[in-house]
Amino acid sequence: MAVMPTRAHPDAATLPRGRPLTRADFDAIRDAADDGHRYELIDGVLVVTPGPRYHHQEASGNLYLLVRKALPDGLVVLYAPFDVALADDTVMQPDLLVARRSDFNERDIVVAPLLAIEVLSPSTRSFDLHTKKDRLRRAGCAHYWVVDPDRERPSITAWRLVPGSGEDEATYDVVGTAAGDGELALVEPFPVTIVPRRLVER
Repeated sequence: MAVMPTRAHPDAATLPRGRPLTRADFDAIRDAADDGHRYELIDGVLVVTPGPRYHHQEASGNLYLLVRKALPDGLVVLYAPFDVALADDTVMQPDLLVARRSDFNERDIVVAPLLAIEVLSPSTRSFDLHTKKDRLRRAGCAHYWVVDPDRERPSITAWRLVPGSGEDEATYDVVGTAAGDGELALVEPFPVTIVPRRLVER
């Protein structure tokens, strides 16, 4: 993963300096790059990650099929790349996202998804577990799941947003974890049972 200030980008000479990037800047960078990397904008900072590898895509694809079967009417699951535009300085692409059908337009969604799911890669582990998770928390994403597709001991952790009171900020509380052949049975945001081993089976 690379966190790229404006001057680090090959097109830096044509980009603004001394201020955070906006979505217009971001779109110009991403459109010009077309290099197979994932581009995201977090609080005005450009974040570039390598394209995902086999085990990541295997787990992501299997989880997509499982979630899609479990969804009630009115909810949609999509896989990356699809933009979640939380602000003019923040455009994210969760590996999987679930949102109300009415929240989508052709280009993106401009509200926090009901659920964001990340599948960890060596290059994105810290980013997914900290920066991305915290930005989604601040945006009000109600549920956040992280899958570790490790072949020896795959795992999943699910968090639920707990509203703050008074001046206290909302926080994510763990609602369940599972590893290997264990089962994670969830009732929110929809009933589903996940066995991590089955996400990485050949």
